[in-house]
Amino acid sequence: MGTATETFYSVIRRQGITRRSFHKFCSLTATSLGLGPLAASRIANALETKPRVPVIWMHGLECTCCSESFIRSAHPLVKDAVLSMISLDYDDTIMAAAGHQAEAILEETRAKHKGQYILAVEGNPPLNEGGMFCIDGGKPFVEKLKMMAEDAMAIIAWGACASWGCVQAAKPNPTQATPIDKVITNKPIIKVPGCPPIAEVMTGVVTFITTFGKLPELDRQGRPKMFYSQRIHDKCYRRPHFDAGQFVEEWDDEAARKGYCLYKMGCKGPTTYNACSTVRWNGGVSFPIQSGHGCIGCSEDGFWDKGSFYDRLTNIKQFGIEKNADQIGMAAAGAVGAAVAAHAAVTAVKRLASKREDAGHNS
Repeated sequence: MGTATETFYSVIRRQGITRRSFHKFCSLTATSLGLGPLAASRIANALETKPRVPVIWMHGLECTCCSESFIRSAHPLVKDAVLSMISLDYDDTIMAAAGHQAEAILEETRAKHKGQYILAVEGNPPLNEGGMFCIDGGKPFVEKLKMMAEDAMAIIAWGACASWGCVQAAKPNPTQATPIDKVITNKPIIKVPGCPPIAEVMTGVVTFITTFGKLPELDRQGRPKMFYSQRIHDKCYRRPHFDAGQFVEEWDDEAARKGYCLYKMGCKGPTTYNACSTVRWNGGVSFPIQSGHGCIGCSEDGFWDKGSFYDRLTNIKQFGIEKNADQIGMAAAGAVGAAVAAHAAVTAVKRLASKREDAGHNS
């Protein structure tokens, strides 16, 4: 795998990658991050000159869906990120070492790269019973988390589990599962929520940190603005149907077949900040709403405790006026009814006039 002191460029050149392909990679990476035209050259310069960043990836209470998402990144490919862009020195899910050997690698990385490594955390620590609900290497996970965070440059909280607590912290939360930022309070933390996060969002965050040597700009909740600054609703391709008051009422109705808005079926897109409707999933192929199911709001805090995924919100405004979906529907129905009544009245007047005209001719 090489050493952390090698640069990304030296590693890929050793693997036989041409300089032309390298610059193409930098251009595509800049585009995927939504950066300006000059960003490609900055990315190229960083990957040519900066040593690979050491990364320690730890797992607490979680289902490993974040790792499953990460390894499916289409751009950059996860093999480029893991084998060339960063130095993934420890990840107990995918590393070959196990047991005491793995623990030795963890200690070695901490000592060798003190203050220089990124601590990536998937899952959260349970605090009840002294942390005994999650044991890692013979120790409560919360102890290992605090130990490794002490010498980390920064922390990435992968997924809803690490960012908010997710299902482990759902009521009544018997293990007292706790988000990372509630346990580690003296280190910069970047939250990348989602259950799981989008693969390209995860590798995009890694690419940004590797390139610029700092965390991307964060919102007030600690999420990278480049991926979490807009609601899914804002860029959803079904948004015109929402604005037009065209909603799916039943899963198998004609509106569903026509691809109308899923808001009335419980879609949380209007209140969920994520890049699903722009970056999408599976290499940009689709996302849940495009596949016919409403957004469940998995990147938002406490989404497990906000009722059924099929309970819809009732106060989302439309057209910039104080109206919700029901009121718009009633207004639309009223407008249609008024139009029908007006048409009927005009028709009746025309018929009456025609009869009078015929009567005049007959007389």
